[in-house]
Amino acid sequence: MSNEPVCQNRKAYHDYFIEETVEAGLMLTGTEVKSLRLGKANLQDSYARIKDEEVFLINAHISPYTQADGFEKIDPERTRKLLLHKKEILRLIGKTREKGYTLIPTKLYFKKGVAKVELALARGKTMYDKRATIKKKEAARELSRAFKGRKEQEKK
Repeated sequence: MSNEPVCQNRKAYHDYFIEETVEAGLMLTGTEVKSLRLGKANLQDSYARIKDEEVFLINAHISPYTQADGFEKIDPERTRKLLLHKKEILRLIGKTREKGYTLIPTKLYFKKGVAKVELALARGKTMYDKRATIKKKEAARELSRAFKGRKEQEKK
C-alpha cells in the first residue's frame, strides 16, 4: 500500500513557512472513509487546534458518501479528532505557544489501510515573503530552461 495522497493543501506551502511535519491518525465514520477513498476531500482553509491535550482538525471538508442512502447524516465540515501520542501533543503545545506558529494539515492519505493526516507546524508568510518565494521559483525556472536549451544544443 502506497502513501499516495488523497488530497493535498498546496496553498499551505504558499501561505506558510513549513518548519516540520507530524503524522496523525484521523477518527472517521465508515462513510467518511469510503468518501475519502474516492478522493472526495478538501483541506483548503482547514487547520488543527489543541484543546485539553487533544488535537482536532477543523474545517476539513469530506463530502458525504453518495451511495449511503441517508444511512448517516454527517456534517461534511465537522470537527474531527486527531490521534497522536501524548508526548507529541505536549511538544506541539509548546511549539504552538511560540509566536506565530500554527498547525496546518498538508496531506490526507492512507497508510496500511488507515486514514492519516500530515500536520505541518507552520509560521505565516507576509506579502513580502510570498513575493520573494515567487521570485526564487521564477529564477530557478529560468535557469532550468537555459540549461535545458543548452543540453539540446550539445546533443546536435
